[in-house]
Amino acid sequence: MNTDQIFSNISKHITLAEKEKQHFKGLLSEEIIQRNEFILQQGEACNHIYFVNEGSLRAFYLNANGKDSTIMFAIEDWWITDMSCFLNELPAVMNIQAIAPSHVLKLSKANLDLLYQEVPEFNKFFRILMQNAYCREQQRMIQNLSLPAKGRYESFLRKYPKVAKMVTLKQIASYLGVTPEFLSTIRGSKN
Repeated sequence: MNTDQIFSNISKHITLAEKEKQHFKGLLSEEIIQRNEFILQQGEACNHIYFVNEGSLRAFYLNANGKDSTIMFAIEDWWITDMSCFLNELPAVMNIQAIAPSHVLKLSKANLDLLYQEVPEFNKFFRILMQNAYCREQQRMIQNLSLPAKGRYESFLRKYPKVAKMVTLKQIASYLGVTPEFLSTIRGSKN
């Protein structure tokens, strides 16, 4: 199991002793996901948080009419889960699907709770992750309320240039809350 990248990600916020790294590594499992394969579907138990070692994933909500709304993307070196359901041990309300062949490392809720007790430094790490995620979502909500679609699209391109190159126009439109046709018009007016 290649854990270099996850430890590089963790070291941005906390420092671990070699023994703590080995303990954490022992709590992880890995999964290879093919393009379009799901690692989580609405209604399933949400028992894991995932670190993307390679590839890209999309989390989305599918309403009763079959319309999907993209909640988030996750590319290499990012974490993803249905956070509220994961933390509260509830059935998932969103789907997580690979948009490219992907390799993820996953940590179960039970092992995360164990990690909090045995390596308290991880309390800080996951608190920082969750704070950052909350801030990003709050900023996104404010942009959705205050910016026209063109401004939201330009902001998306500035903040996530790597993601923009990896996902489809339809997926970006779903993330921005517009139709693909409208986004195509916006993109055409930029040139």
